Amino acid sequence: MLIKNVRILGGEAADIRIENGVIAEVGALSGEGLDGGGLIALPGLVDLHTHLREPGREDAETVQTGTQAAARGGYTAVHAMANTSPVADTAGVVEQVWRLGQEHGHCDVRPVGAVTSGLEGKHLAELGAMADSAAHVRVFSDDGKCVSDAVLMRRALEYVKAFDGVVAQHAQEPRLTEGAQLNEGVISGRLGLTGWPAVAEEAVIARDCLLAAHVGSRLHVCHVSTAGSVEIIRWAKSKGWDVTAEVTPHHLLLTDACAEASPVGPYNPIYKVNPPLRTAEDVAALRAALADGTIDAVATDHAPHPVEDKETEWGAAAMGMIGLETALSVVHEAMVETGLLDWAGVADRMSYRPARIGRLPGHGQPLEAGAPANITLYDPSARAEVDPSGFASRSRNTPYVGMTLPGRVVATFLRGRPTVLEGKLV
Repeated sequence: MLIKNVRILGGEAADIRIENGVIAEVGALSGEGLDGGGLIALPGLVDLHTHLREPGREDAETVQTGTQAAARGGYTAVHAMANTSPVADTAGVVEQVWRLGQEHGHCDVRPVGAVTSGLEGKHLAELGAMADSAAHVRVFSDDGKCVSDAVLMRRALEYVKAFDGVVAQHAQEPRLTEGAQLNEGVISGRLGLTGWPAVAEEAVIARDCLLAAHVGSRLHVCHVSTAGSVEIIRWAKSKGWDVTAEVTPHHLLLTDACAEASPVGPYNPIYKVNPPLRTAEDVAALRAALADGTIDAVATDHAPHPVEDKETEWGAAAMGMIGLETALSVVHEAMVETGLLDWAGVADRMSYRPARIGRLPGHGQPLEAGAPANITLYDPSARAEVDPSGFASRSRNTPYVGMTLPGRVVATFLRGRPTVLEGKLV
């Protein structure tokens, strides 16, 4: 296949020739091919934090529908979180998820293994067996729950060193967030919702950075949401500690004010998420940290839920938002249109670094001769209103419904094979 006249990372127009799943040539090439005039070519996106729900909650999402959504969003690889039913805490379950990803083929699926058995926070899961399995697990997380026991967290950090793994922590001190519903502040007080203090996240991050340094291991911080967390991570990195962090698209764009000023009125549970949406000051700090590299990656925390779990009163509603099909547009809006990142920076935060953190071979590589042909073609000039009825995801719980966002994924190639063309699944 020959892709003509695309702007690689937003630069000058060039042609890309693909042969046998690999980029064969880049430059001014002869021949007819797919017209990429006006499109930006990015390395295939990599998500460190996706909930595919299978096995157990196929009413919300499956590996098939979730990876279709990923391809529509420009992703060629996703890391599937462990809070399935049964929990992905054994070699058997992670291999099941991995094989489903291979079977459906819309993007590569690398399972994330649970840190503790059953996500119960009592005993370490079969970390070594999952690492040695066909799924080749390298990221471990109890996401949805915090590994709050400091001794257990230390043991996990020590254990994963043997196979260059990383523990990805959901930073939430449980005692400080009992019954918490919304960011602790003026708006939670006005709405009468139990506050979720920033310190509940920051205290765990500070502890875990110190633990990671003490044992010489790798720590990854999931869905950073506060300005204070940014400062702690910046401090840890200044020490040379092996700490990385991610931010979600929704924490780059939305604030806790959405819960009060929703188009359909206050208490709209579409904005209920863990960690909660924070203040405008936090959003500004997160954007700045992503721009300067303190936060390494954008990760969607794609969290699908069936209608009945979200369209209910706030207190009973499930936490989470879907994000795979809108992530690149949200980053475009929050980071590129504000001048905080160029397209090379987007490639770094949404492909290169996530692949490196997840130790994911074959992804997150520059678009040059010899590299696997994992490519996303993006139209930056498009603008459209978000309509979830056209999503590939089985769920519809997007906070952007009715919003106009920039850009459109036109095509996605997985090792040279198109999974999306003209914005449609192949």
